[in-house]
Amino acid sequence: MRKIVPIFMCIISIFACCVAFVGCNSLEVEDKVSSYQMNLEFSGNKLVGSEKVCYVNSSENAFDKIYFHLYPNAFRQGAKSKVCSSAKWDEVYYKGQSYGQISILSVFCAENQVNYSIEGDDENILAVQLEEELYPDEVAEVNIDFEVILPEVNHRFGIGENTINIANFYPVACVYEDGVGFCKELYHSNGDPFYSECANYSVQFSYPQNLTFASSGWVVDEKEQNQTKTATIKGEKIRDFAITLSDKFEVKTREVDGTRVSYVGYRGDEDIENNLDISVKALQTFNNLFGKYPYQSLTVVKASFLHGGMEFPNMVLIADNLAVEDISYVIVHEIAHQWWYGVVGNDQYNHAWLDESLAEYSTLLFFEQNTEFGLEYKSLVSSAQKSYNSFVSAYRKVFGQFDTSMNRALDEFQTEPEYVQCIYTKGVLMLDFVRNSIGKTKLVKGMKNYYQNYSYKIARPEDFIASITKVGGGKMEKVINVWLEGKDI
Repeated sequence: MRKIVPIFMCIISIFACCVAFVGCNSLEVEDKVSSYQMNLEFSGNKLVGSEKVCYVNSSENAFDKIYFHLYPNAFRQGAKSKVCSSAKWDEVYYKGQSYGQISILSVFCAENQVNYSIEGDDENILAVQLEEELYPDEVAEVNIDFEVILPEVNHRFGIGENTINIANFYPVACVYEDGVGFCKELYHSNGDPFYSECANYSVQFSYPQNLTFASSGWVVDEKEQNQTKTATIKGEKIRDFAITLSDKFEVKTREVDGTRVSYVGYRGDEDIENNLDISVKALQTFNNLFGKYPYQSLTVVKASFLHGGMEFPNMVLIADNLAVEDISYVIVHEIAHQWWYGVVGNDQYNHAWLDESLAEYSTLLFFEQNTEFGLEYKSLVSSAQKSYNSFVSAYRKVFGQFDTSMNRALDEFQTEPEYVQCIYTKGVLMLDFVRNSIGKTKLVKGMKNYYQNYSYKIARPEDFIASITKVGGGKMEKVINVWLEGKDI
């Protein structure tokens, strides 16, 4: 996500052998990748859904429960989690307070109803009791019926002033880490509090015929009956699934490097072709720098959203309230996330820098190679340095000290501006420092190797550091850790 923060805020198989779980066959679960089959019906402010999850235990441990995030409950009445900072409150809740939530109607394992509970400090976790222990490389079929109410908010989940954004809306399996267990962090207003594995998606989505939609994956079929459209959508090895709808959309599309690139603006917009050009150039630039984008489609969507932009697999949102001079930058940043977060995954809650810093720095590399946009690499780095120095100086004057460490969880940043400066701005400065130490060629080579080695996987900070030290020498491990830990250079 690319956050735009005004300067005043800165001051203040499945696999080779089959397993004995009925319903999850080799077409649904391949290469130890879980799958989601969803039937969704949207009307008004309600989404009625059912999903069949073929969950692969890719860990080294056995367990008798599977846990799922229930992100919409952060929007419910009485929620402890804050979905936005107080500075953004009026912009998000454009009609005043509004609530949303997810309700679990039933849970089955294969054909048998099983016990489940809503857990977590904020009713944010669905715990499903399995019929028997699930061992490594085995697959469990979990069927969940649910109902979602969307709030009236300008956010990634909600009915906005111009678009309906349906993201992080369904029960999605918590990542299991050996030695840690299931990761169940709460929703947080800082950053993107999401963490998920790649999975295969097959979605049937019904919606009112007066609306046009964009989504993750690609549409393989669409029918219309009784003033309702029904689309069949597929997504292979994607980390999440999201949908955006509006009655204002106008779509322009172009084929490039084997990918269908679309820009979705509002009817009457004069910049649709220009923004499509930027999207195409971003895809081509990152294909050349880091490795080819592996999916059939990439859609850039203008949308009602509180921050500058938001990334999802195969689709990114660009806020419709952006200043004209910021649009190109945000489009490029969000497309960079298709490499860093999308194909190469990471724990966005505890290591936000691992995708945001890389996406932000990749944006600078784009403008360095595409000089026609008039943004110079050196001036962008200089601006980042001035912004960071000003923020740290002001913060220390007010509070006496400032934690400049980057490798922190989202809830460890006291304010949104602190998060932005440490993760985005300082991330650019860190990678520019690495570049000055080992050269641009080696830095880009390290990023390319990182992409190739961790595609469709979850990468850790040490994985990225190892990719850089392999091309830049062992000293770079200490250099990067000094930046991450907030020590003086």
